[in-house]
Amino acid sequence: MQFENGSGMMDKVFDMEGLKVYVDATSVMYLDGCVVDYVETLEGAGFKFENPNVKSTCGCGSSFNV
Repeated sequence: MQFENGSGMMDKVFDMEGLKVYVDATSVMYLDGCVVDYVETLEGAGFKFENPNVKSTCGCGSSFNV
């Protein structure tokens, strides 16, 4: 993830309550049904992805297989 000023040629644009989210064409198929939330815990803060398409993950939860 990174900040962008505008969409690329093949990007899908989502408007989330006034915030524009740009997703590249390849990633769209992997993110179908995905819920992204920002969480703050005692261990730290960051974005949490809940993706129903994931078939397996690694022990740390950073990588996944669809």
